[in-house]
Amino acid sequence: MGLTIAEKIIKNHLVQGSLERGSEIALRIDQTLTQDATGTMAYLEFEAMGTPRVKTELSVAYIDHNTLQCGFENADDHAYIRSAAKKFGVRYSTPGNGICHQVHLERFGVPGKTLIGSDSHTPTGGGIGMLAIGAGGLDVAVAMGGGAYYITMPKMYKIELAGKMPPFVTAKDLALEALRLLTVKGGVGAIIEWGGEGIKDLTVPERATITNMGAELGATTSIFPSDEKTEAFLKAQGRGEEYTPLCSDEDAVYDKIVKINLDEMKPLIACPHMPDRVVAVESLCDVTVNQVCIGSCTNSSLYDMLKVAALLKGKTVAPGVSLSISPGSRQVLSMLIETGALNDMVAAGARILECACGPCIGMGFSPNSGGVSVRTFNRNFEGRSGTADAKVYLASPETAVACALTGKITDPTTLGEAPIVAMPESFRVDDRGVLLPAAPEEAAEVEIERGPNIGKCPVGSALENEMTAQVVLKVGDDITTDHIMPAGAKILPYRSNIPFLSKFCFGAVDPGFAERAKATQNGVIVGGQNYGQGSSREHAALVPLYLGVRAVITKSFSRIHRANLINAGILPLTLADPADYDKLTLGEGLTLSDLHKGIDEGKLTLITEKGEEIALVADYSERQKKILLAGGLLPYTRDN
Repeated sequence: MGLTIAEKIIKNHLVQGSLERGSEIALRIDQTLTQDATGTMAYLEFEAMGTPRVKTELSVAYIDHNTLQCGFENADDHAYIRSAAKKFGVRYSTPGNGICHQVHLERFGVPGKTLIGSDSHTPTGGGIGMLAIGAGGLDVAVAMGGGAYYITMPKMYKIELAGKMPPFVTAKDLALEALRLLTVKGGVGAIIEWGGEGIKDLTVPERATITNMGAELGATTSIFPSDEKTEAFLKAQGRGEEYTPLCSDEDAVYDKIVKINLDEMKPLIACPHMPDRVVAVESLCDVTVNQVCIGSCTNSSLYDMLKVAALLKGKTVAPGVSLSISPGSRQVLSMLIETGALNDMVAAGARILECACGPCIGMGFSPNSGGVSVRTFNRNFEGRSGTADAKVYLASPETAVACALTGKITDPTTLGEAPIVAMPESFRVDDRGVLLPAAPEEAAEVEIERGPNIGKCPVGSALENEMTAQVVLKVGDDITTDHIMPAGAKILPYRSNIPFLSKFCFGAVDPGFAERAKATQNGVIVGGQNYGQGSSREHAALVPLYLGVRAVITKSFSRIHRANLINAGILPLTLADPADYDKLTLGEGLTLSDLHKGIDEGKLTLITEKGEEIALVADYSERQKKILLAGGLLPYTRDN
C-alpha cells in the first residue's frame, strides 16, 4: 500500500509509534517558529526547562503581532525575545521584517521538513511541501530543546481539483469552498492533501493561502506536493539547492476524497461571524462596506499585492471606505516600491500599514461601530477585529478591491479584465532583518533583558485523587480561543504578565468569570461542540490554570486547545452522552472521585450536587496520562 505525502514525511521523522490512524506518534522536529504574542511565554518555558541551547536545525523568533508601541510592554517583550534568541541559538526576525508565515515561506521553508510553530497558521508551510503544524508554545519549547512532538496519527483526506479557475476566482475562493463543503469542524483529526490536475497552475503563494486556511477547517495541517512550481519558487528565492520533489504514491489510501471542479467556481465570501458561512459574492451585492483590509498571513504575498495594485491603478477608493494594505514582508514591500506598484496603491487612497499581522488580530485599524469590514484574512470571529459589534466578511484580494472601489460588496468579475501577474524569476533577497544568534562559546555572556512586564509561566501541581469543584462557566458550541483569551491592542501587550492578563479571560462572554473563578480556585468550565477552535494561543489554557480552573467538560474539543489544556495540567473531559450537557448548571458543585484510576481506564463518573451521575470520557495516551498526573508538561519534562 502506497503512502500519502504527509505519511512519507511522518515516516522519515518518526521517533515513536506507527502510521496506524488514531495511535499516538512522536515526531522529530527540524524547524520551529514563534511570534511575539506567544513567543515570550515559549521562551520563558524554554528557560524553565534548563536547556542551554536549541537543538533543532533551525528556530526563528518573529516579531509581527505586538508591534504597536503604545507603552513599554511590547518593546520590553521584544527586548526579552531578542536577548533570549541570541543566547539560546534562535534567529530573530526584527519588527517590520514581516509576518512569520510569509517570511518563513520565503526564506526558510524546505520541502519534506517538519515545522511546528506557536501559531495556528503554521500550516502555511504546507504550500511548499512541509509538514507544518500549529502547536502550543510549550510544545514548541520542548521541540527546541530536542524533544519530540507528540500528536495522534491523523486521518488522511484529499481534495482533488479538476479544470481551471475562471477569471477572478482565486486560491482564497478555493479555501472558502473547502470551508463551505467541510465546515470549521470538517478537518478535525485529519491532514488534508491537495492534488489533482487543477493544482498544476497554482503558484506557491496561492498554495500557501490554501494551506494557511486549512487551520479554519480544524485540520492538523494541509499540504501540497513539492513539484516544478516549488522548485521555481525556491530558485527565485536563491534557495534552489533546497528543492526536493515530493508527491504521494499512486496507490496511496485516503480516508476521504473531496472533488472540486474549478470550472464551476465563482468568487466567494464568508459572512459574519464564522469562516464557514460561505456564499457567492454576487448574492450580497446590496451590502454597504465601511472598511476594507488587505493583507495578513493569508493574502499578503507579492503575487497578491501586484494584483491588488493592478486593479487599483488609476482608480480611487469609494467615499466612506477606509482601505488598508499590509504587505506580508519587507521583501514584498521592497519589490512593490521597485515596481511602482506601491505608488498605484497610495494614489488610489490606500493606507499602507507595516509588514505585520496588524488588523487581523485587532492590533489597530478596528472598524467603526456596527461597521462592515471586508478582509482578506482567515478569521472573522465576533469581536476579533477590536470592535464588538462589527460585521467582518472574508474574501479574496480581488473581491476586497471591488468592495473598496464601489463601497458595496461587489463581485470582482464586474471590474473588467482580471489582472495577470507572473511570478518573478528572482525575488529581492535581503536577510539583514534576521539577526543571527551568538556563537555557542559566546552565549554564556549574553544577558537576558527582563522588563517589569515579564512575568513567570504558571505551573500546575500534581493531580490529587479526588476533585471537589464548581461549575464557574457554561458556554455553547464553537467557543474560540478569542472568546477565552481575547487578542487586540489593549490586551496583547500583557501576554507575558499572566496575573494582569487574567482579568480579560472570557470577558466578552461573561465579565464576571475571572473574579468568580479566582475566588473558587477549583473551577470547572462546561462547553459544547468544538470548544477551543481558532488560535494556538496557550494563554487560553495558562490563564484558566492561573484562575484555578481544574477541568473543562465539553461535547468535543479542537485539537490544539485540548493539547494545551493537557500541557497546562487541566483535565479535558468529554461527555459520554452529549445530552448530559443540559444537566450541568452554572454554580453547581461537582465531585470527581478516584481520578487516578479513572484516567488510567479512560472513564470517569461525575457526581453533581443534585446526586446525578454523569459519565465522562478521559481518553488520553499513556504519555498524556503521566503529564496530567504530574500537573502538566513543564513539571513532567523537568522531572524526566
